[in-house]
Amino acid sequence: MLFFYNIFGDAMKIYVDLVLFINFAFDFLLLLSVSILLRRKTSINKILFGAFLGSLSVLLLFIEINSIELFCFKIVISVLMILASFGFKSIKYFLKNIGYFYMSSIVLGGFLYFLNIEFSYKQEGLVFFHKGLSINFIFLIIFSPIIIYIYVKQGLRLKNNYSKYHKVKVKVGGKRIECVGYVDTGNKVVDPYFNRSIIFMNKHLELNGNFIMVPYQTIDKGGVIKCYKVDSVKIDNKEVGNNYLVSFINQKIGIDGVDCILPEIMEE
Repeated sequence: MLFFYNIFGDAMKIYVDLVLFINFAFDFLLLLSVSILLRRKTSINKILFGAFLGSLSVLLLFIEINSIELFCFKIVISVLMILASFGFKSIKYFLKNIGYFYMSSIVLGGFLYFLNIEFSYKQEGLVFFHKGLSINFIFLIIFSPIIIYIYVKQGLRLKNNYSKYHKVKVKVGGKRIECVGYVDTGNKVVDPYFNRSIIFMNKHLELNGNFIMVPYQTIDKGGVIKCYKVDSVKIDNKEVGNNYLVSFINQKIGIDGVDCILPEIMEE
């Protein structure tokens, strides 16, 4: 997008073909990052075409327009880029695509602006002076893919991790519990009598009713845990049956914002 070009120093001459190439390369990286993060089924040719449409913003160099017209033109170009690259299936699908596109733009543009400030200015107190250095297009070509790669890698890691978070509602012993659950692939403890999976909660409740002692075995220790039969379980407001047990543990679960550990079978 056009705002990336401000990272060039004032003394540097800007050639249209160079600006066109850099703009095309940036837009391709941004659209590719959206495709990877959202796992969109599209082709490289469509992404290349979308990047080509984005590079048309170079035309703004030759047109005298005010800030409102510039803003509208950028919006129109970005919409065309998203539609050309991913098509239109629904409003939600479109808004998610364009939202991630702008987030990627902000991340890439922010990092490059920060690097340019670090290279081009020196600070004395609260005053910044231009040092005469400016990152050039070779620097941009080298570091832009690295920045996008790190952003996409971390985005996928967070997305995959938080996809395992679920809103859990359990009714057990006449009491209702609402908490945040996390699907743990390592939670394979089952009731050996009826093959019921176990939900572990770090809430301590005194329940009246029957309980069973379920044996467990890990690499370094074994033992038994007290479990209760649940009356009902809802995951993200969807009923998943009652063929589960719940065990209340005293130790805190070491996962951010999580109150209970769900068995892997619940993710299905």
